[in-house]
Amino acid sequence: MNLPTIIAALIVGALVLSIVISGIRNKRQGKSSCSCGSCGGCAMSGACHPKQ
Repeated sequence: MNLPTIIAALIVGALVLSIVISGIRNKRQGKSSCSCGSCGGCAMSGACHPKQ
């Protein structure tokens, strides 16, 4: 492997890692996975956010 390939792989790996970390933080904070915050109009909102 040459240097540009290694650099590209590191960039892609960093992006994937940041997405995973962001998802874990959102899950711990109780945020929805859709991250838009407006699930009221969604037909599946009951599956994602069950009433307590």
